[in-house]
Amino acid sequence: MTLNRERFKDEWQRLQNVDWQSLDIKQAGEWPSLLKMLVALLVFALAFAAMYGWQVVGARDLLAAEQRQEAHLLEAYRHNASEAALLPDRHRQVAVLEDQMAQRQAMLPTSAEIPSLLDSISDAAIAHRLIIESVHLKPTVSSAHYIEHPFDIQVRGGYHALAQFAADISNLARVVTQHDLMLSPVDHYGDTLHSGDMLRMTLLARTYSYKAVLAEEGLTP
Repeated sequence: MTLNRERFKDEWQRLQNVDWQSLDIKQAGEWPSLLKMLVALLVFALAFAAMYGWQVVGARDLLAAEQRQEAHLLEAYRHNASEAALLPDRHRQVAVLEDQMAQRQAMLPTSAEIPSLLDSISDAAIAHRLIIESVHLKPTVSSAHYIEHPFDIQVRGGYHALAQFAADISNLARVVTQHDLMLSPVDHYGDTLHSGDMLRMTLLARTYSYKAVLAEEGLTP
């Protein structure tokens, strides 16, 4: 123990007596042991710092990036899991909507059925003993998914008969909508057959053809 202390004191003394300006790396083997130990510790510290900066800091940045990616993937998984849980309900809803769409499309007339609709409207007017002044088809109007077939209707008769006639149009097997309905009084012209309250009904009726159906028939403009 005494020998070690004396040796340390000698090395310490040599370190204190070192001429720092004259140190030469080529003569490092002759440096005092304490100086060589200090240099070794300094080199180790620098190497450790460089290794830490290269490995640990880089790994920390990579870990942070992976954690962010993990959070993103976890959020995407939760969203997809929620969507997957709702998928059977969505399929049922789509099936219901497709069935309703098919039913609605079946209520639209084909191009061949348009003239028969005019006949049905005329028959309804005759059935209620109305006087038909005009029932004729107007030029078609095309939109993105369907073609509109408007036609003017002008008939005369009593109020209740006209109301029944309008109801019959609404109850036709094919979709017919009614627009711009107007009622106006009519002179009797001395005709005892039509004496009493006489009204003229003027309205614009519309029916529609689905373009997909017309394409199948080869009739799309």
